[in-house]
Amino acid sequence: MTSSLLIPPPFVFILGALLVACLRGRLLKVVAVAVPVVSFLILYSAPDGTYGSLSFIGLDLALAEVDRLSRIFGYIFHLIAFLGLVFSLHHDDCAHYVVGLLYAGAALGVTFAGDFFTLFLFWETLTVSATFLIIARRTAGARGAALRYLLVHAAGGLCLLTGIVLHYHASGSVAFTALDLAQPGAIFIFLGFGLNCSWPLLHAWLVDSYPEATIAGTVFLSAFTTKSAVYVLARAFPGCEPLIWIGAAMVAFPIFFAVIENDLRRVLSYSLINQVGYMVVGIGIGTELAINGAVCHAYAHILYKGLLFMSMGAVIYRTGKINATDLGGLYRTMPLTAAFCMIGAAAISAFPLFSGFIAKSMIVDAAAGGHFQIVWLILVFASAGVFHHAGIKIPFFAFFSHDAGLRPKEAPLHMLLAMGGAAFMCVFLGVYPDFVYGMLPFPVDYEPYTFAHVLAQRQLLFFSALAFTLLLLAGIYPPEIRSVNLDADWFYRKGSRVFTLAADRIFNGINSWAERVLGWRLTGVLVRFFSEPGGNLQKYCMRLATEYSGAEQRADLLEQVDRRSRTATYPIGVWVLLAVLLLAIMSVLFILF
Repeated sequence: MTSSLLIPPPFVFILGALLVACLRGRLLKVVAVAVPVVSFLILYSAPDGTYGSLSFIGLDLALAEVDRLSRIFGYIFHLIAFLGLVFSLHHDDCAHYVVGLLYAGAALGVTFAGDFFTLFLFWETLTVSATFLIIARRTAGARGAALRYLLVHAAGGLCLLTGIVLHYHASGSVAFTALDLAQPGAIFIFLGFGLNCSWPLLHAWLVDSYPEATIAGTVFLSAFTTKSAVYVLARAFPGCEPLIWIGAAMVAFPIFFAVIENDLRRVLSYSLINQVGYMVVGIGIGTELAINGAVCHAYAHILYKGLLFMSMGAVIYRTGKINATDLGGLYRTMPLTAAFCMIGAAAISAFPLFSGFIAKSMIVDAAAGGHFQIVWLILVFASAGVFHHAGIKIPFFAFFSHDAGLRPKEAPLHMLLAMGGAAFMCVFLGVYPDFVYGMLPFPVDYEPYTFAHVLAQRQLLFFSALAFTLLLLAGIYPPEIRSVNLDADWFYRKGSRVFTLAADRIFNGINSWAERVLGWRLTGVLVRFFSEPGGNLQKYCMRLATEYSGAEQRADLLEQVDRRSRTATYPIGVWVLLAVLLLAIMSVLFILF
């Protein structure tokens, strides 16, 4: 390890988590918030290169590899970890800070991993630590969601491990480099990454688990798991064409669920899938503009999505409610939270002068430049949909709409500081895009603020707002009702119960029959037979001969046979005969099988 990087950032977080676990009170919170600051300074001072190279069980490992792609993800992960920890300062339990630091450290471990072995270790640490963030809410719903999250991601981890083993067997190397789907094991790695990325039909774990986590845990969850998956896809599969269509599907389908969803954190969860879809499309297109757009969008998305989850978390903290039907009118007593939420809504909707505008447009223009007309049309349509369900619905039904009669206090100071920091970055990036453009993997020759682009985006947003207003006034807009919407998770929730019941009836039934017949009845017969094998063999043979002889005194003969078998003695030759028969049977079975 070179002297320019004292310790890789993931291990700073891990050591920080161990230290925090030993502390209590205010010192615990101070140290927890200081960890991402210290780690960021170490990363900022380190030049690009490979750190921590070592050989382990015959594998050449690289614990940290820093380049422009990993560095920008590292920067934003540090920033959101800091803001998330500040937002969490109402927690007095050290477990929340320990798990949060481990989770952020695992995401950084994935980001800087230079080999598949290290990547897999941190990948599984992501799963375990995220599970604890979900279960920390200590409700029945959270426990169920945490269990499903763990099982789904354990399956994804096994898929990833299978791909890594096949790749190593074929190439003899575990170096984390770009892959082709035709390579051995690549398809398993592809699917393992895709599950964490929340691809269509593999997405239900996200909307099932994120809304069940603690209010601060959801902020962490929204930042790390899916964005780590975006990073590894950009590293391993840039220009992989199937990603274009997978991403297009991700962009489109969540809109319809988000519009009819009542739980506002579930709305944001569907919106998260939609936004990640833009990044997947950019990675699939694979041009420098598209990759830059995907990375820039990930950077911006982590901030504005974190801000929106923070604002909804503040609402839950003060009111205990999150359904749109239970909220409304909160702007009266929570004006700062409402203002920060509206900034996040403007950023996700790609308003000019906000961060979403300078990021999302790069991907849309890359799709147009690559002549993916259908994909371009889906992206534009989805932009209008995002404005509906995240840009308008979230702030409108939470803070305006009807007056629910709730008069809670404003959010605590530490929450306002965290939301204010994220809101500032949303505006700063929109006003000064060169700040993030200068960190992107490839040189940027792109100007977002052209007259045509600004005009087109303003028209799209204006007519989307007009459509929402007209639909709402006409009573056509889907009403907010207390309901449970079915998604793909219905199949594995219900399907797993059917499978368990069928397995219980079929396999446990076979097991019970085998135990009853083979374990007890057959054993009893054999015990009785071998208690006196010679006599029993002769007795049964004589009984068969008597049964089929047709003798008139059959009953008397059978009684004589039984009486004689109880008093007779048998020569040792009978035992020899039995041994020969057993040997013959074993020989035949050996030849046949």
